[in-house]
Formats: sequence, structure tokens, C-alpha cells
Amino acid sequence: MARARRYDPERRERIVDAALVVVGRAGIDGLSHRTVAAEADVPLGSTTYHFGSLDELLVAALRKANEGFGRLLHGDAALADPDTGLAAGLARLLGEWLGGERARVELEYELYLAALRRPALRPVAAEWTESVAAALAHRTDPVTARALAALMDGICLQVLLAGDDYDEEYARGILARVSGEGAAPSGPTVLKEGPKRPSRTSSKPPTRPTDT
Repeated sequence: MARARRYDPERRERIVDAALVVVGRAGIDGLSHRTVAAEADVPLGSTTYHFGSLDELLVAALRKANEGFGRLLHGDAALADPDTGLAAGLARLLGEWLGGERARVELEYELYLAALRRPALRPVAAEWTESVAAALAHRTDPVTARALAALMDGICLQVLLAGDDYDEEYARGILARVSGEGAAPSGPTVLKEGPKRPSRTSSKPPTRPTDT
């Protein structure tokens, strides 16, 4: 008599969580149905049943990784308040995000950047920008919202790749410029003009006063 399959409605989610663990530990090159099945403690056939290819599994993993900052953004009551500075609110949220579990943020960007070589991931990678823009729709226009999303993306990458500490005040300043809350970027410093000197490229020597 065939053995009845145990009902396990959360198995698919556990497989996705296991994929995130495997990628975080061994990188995308270490991801396979077999390594994920072992991490999730499920039969190998379960991973192929739920995800016909590794790209399908990576899509699900990236989508879940993207949820972290999205929850932070959509759930922030202060950011929803129109009397709260938009740039200050976003800079604070970035600090909370980057100041949390750093490995989780690095994992999200590893999956995000994998879209460069895996076209199947590109629509999911674009969802992050769309999610941020949608969350800011009540605070600014669509073009500015997308620009702010791109800027926050760049700030995060700069911190992660350069190993720099997150500077909330710096982030607030440049976010304010893009959002229109701050002053326009200043131009190059202009030095006070002093006495003119003869050009070094001139073929003629400077003239001397005639002796009287």
C-alpha cells in the first residue's frame, strides 16, 4: 500500500528560507536542489516539485529578501506623516536597515546583483524600485520617488562594497537635494581673485617699469 504524503503546507516556504541560507553561506555558485533539500531537511524531489529550475528558486529567494526593507518602509508611521521630513525619514530607515543583520543585507544585494547574469531575476530586482516608489507615492511625484529609490540603492551599495560606516547626516543631505527639501548643490569653491600674474606660457617676459 502506498504511503500517504504528509501534509506540509509550509514546505515551499522552508525551501525558500533554506535557499537563502545556502546562498548566504556558499554564494550562488553553491546553490543546488540537493544543497537546498539538505538544508531544508526535505526530500530532493520536494525542491524540484516546487521549483522546476534554480532560476525559479532564486526568483522566490530574491522576492523574499526584498520584503525586508519593504516592510520597514511601508510600516513606518513617521514616514507616512506629511509633517515629517521625507529625507530625514528615509535616512533614518536606511540606518535601521544597514544597522540590523548585515549578512541579510549583503545577501539581498548578492541576489540583486545576480540579475546581471540571470535575466529571470531582473523583473524581481526591478520590483524593489517599484515597491519603494509606491510607498513614497503619497509624499512626492513618481519621478522623484524613483530617483530617491535609486539613490538609496546607491548609498547601500557604497556602504557594503567600500566597507564604509553609514553616515546618516550625509544620506539625509543628499536625499534632501533629490527630494527638493534641501538647497541646490553648491558649485566649486570660488577663491577671491588676487593680483594677476603673467602667464607662464607667454613667450614675452613681463615688462618692467621704465627708469626715470
